[in-house]
Amino acid sequence: MELFMKSSSLWGLEIYLFCLFIVLSNINGVFASHNIFLDLQSSSAISVKNVHRTGFHFQPPKYWINDPNAPMYYNGVYHLFYQYNPKGSVWGNIVWAHSVSKDLINWIHLEPAIYPSKKFDKYGAWSGSATILPNNKPVILYTGVVDSHDSQVQNYAIPANLSDPFLRKWIKPNNNPLIVPDNSINKTKFRDPTTAWMGQDGLWRIVIGSMRKHRGMALLYRSRDFIKWAKAQHPLHSSPHTGNWECPDFFPVSLKNTNGLDASYRGKNVKYVLKNSLDVNRFEYYTIGMYDTKKDRYIPDNNSIDGSKGLRLDYGNFYASKSFYDPMKNRRIVWGWTNESDVLPDDEIKKGWAGIQAIPRKVWLDPSGKQLIQWPIEELETLRKQKIIQLNNKKLSKGEMFEVKGISASQADIEVSFSFSSLNKAEQFDPKWADLYAQDVCAIKGSTIQGGLGPFGLVTLASKNLEEYTPVFFRVFKAQKNYKVLMCSDARRSTMRQNEAMYKPSFAGYVDVDLVDTKKLSLRSLIDNSVVESFGAGGKTCITSRVYPTLAIHNNAHLFVFNNGSETITIETLNAWSMDVPKMH
Repeated sequence: MELFMKSSSLWGLEIYLFCLFIVLSNINGVFASHNIFLDLQSSSAISVKNVHRTGFHFQPPKYWINDPNAPMYYNGVYHLFYQYNPKGSVWGNIVWAHSVSKDLINWIHLEPAIYPSKKFDKYGAWSGSATILPNNKPVILYTGVVDSHDSQVQNYAIPANLSDPFLRKWIKPNNNPLIVPDNSINKTKFRDPTTAWMGQDGLWRIVIGSMRKHRGMALLYRSRDFIKWAKAQHPLHSSPHTGNWECPDFFPVSLKNTNGLDASYRGKNVKYVLKNSLDVNRFEYYTIGMYDTKKDRYIPDNNSIDGSKGLRLDYGNFYASKSFYDPMKNRRIVWGWTNESDVLPDDEIKKGWAGIQAIPRKVWLDPSGKQLIQWPIEELETLRKQKIIQLNNKKLSKGEMFEVKGISASQADIEVSFSFSSLNKAEQFDPKWADLYAQDVCAIKGSTIQGGLGPFGLVTLASKNLEEYTPVFFRVFKAQKNYKVLMCSDARRSTMRQNEAMYKPSFAGYVDVDLVDTKKLSLRSLIDNSVVESFGAGGKTCITSRVYPTLAIHNNAHLFVFNNGSETITIETLNAWSMDVPKMH
């Protein structure tokens, strides 16, 4: 307890300066794993190490993975295609790996669907999307790299045998490429076509991520037959000073309920979401707005901001996401890639694998219309083992912390609801922080810094004596006009391992909730050996952290609940489950 709670202004300053150094020196840390190591791309591991390998997150038996390419539901089967290196554990030799499932939890790994093999993708078969055409025929659009300069075109592939329930084999017709960039487009920044949607005029439309100078762009293309495509005179949307837009995603969301909508839905009571993965900082941002179907333009709402000051799907290690409409359960599901944070390529080679997919999430529009809500798909609950109801209505005074026992703390699902009687002890929000990212504020006001209303939350993947731990917590501030709720997932003390290149950020985001009436906050964390995936306030704010403890592994991991604020916190309910391992074939 003393180790966790000790703090002083000097010690806090040291932590802040250290974190600032890490952030500045690792500004590429999130995407350092994208570096190209030609001499290591085909370096096979002697064996696959399981120390930090996840139990219930999606990952293949070995080697490197990144973007989830084209998730889809077809004839009773869920398909996940993803970028994969079949020869090693760093980026390179990329193919479209292919896995299938009946429930999005238990998977069968198949042979890759697409290999670079022809002149239109000889140097790479990169990300794309799937579309189900009206005659129930699936088609994949993907980016092909045609030369050593990374010049990019857009290709398509179709199943070789529609009667095969798993669609094992795919054909790349010889009339590829379908779309070649014109002279106005940066040929090396022209990738990741979206799922297509059909307009009222009967034309198909897709968006392709790009940039012109400093302006990020969602280029719009139209086609009547899905073969001949023409670029629109203007992009669907663009924004200055946002850099290259990767992995765009454009889809409608209902204003009435949590149901998902097909990309071609043309009914009333909808808004639209445009998500882009920003190449400049490797984070994902989205806006909510309206789609002018007559002008073929997307207009974000006034309170929806493009770029690094805007909304994020996940405020942690989460990138290159792709959503799809699931007609089986009438929902929209988003997949996202979470890469490794032990950023030296030797680490990946030694352990024999790199990268996982985050838990698939149902996504819908918050009733306020201002943001999305995300929540783990309901099928995940089938992996919960016997339920442990740890406690109800337990009060935590300042400095109190207790251990949640009876579960496997290294592989668990925890849901906890906190309440408090007053907001009076909320700390003042320093106006100087207004221009900082939430992550920077979390670095200043971490879990060890005593406060008023918070910090309180979970201490995950902790060693017995707290030499290692990853806290996930809330802290409430009193701003000039309202209260600001900071949610943090702080990896700075997640490991004793000495590795200057390891990325251990204090990930954080603000939670848009009104505490005046309810005075409650909820938290759900999915803990899986080297990942802590957390959902605040019912999925309003999501944060995924990758961590690599040396002591807090397997049976030696511990889970705690804590309060380090002067306001007493009540744990209204805490439910925890050990998680089983899904079947992977």
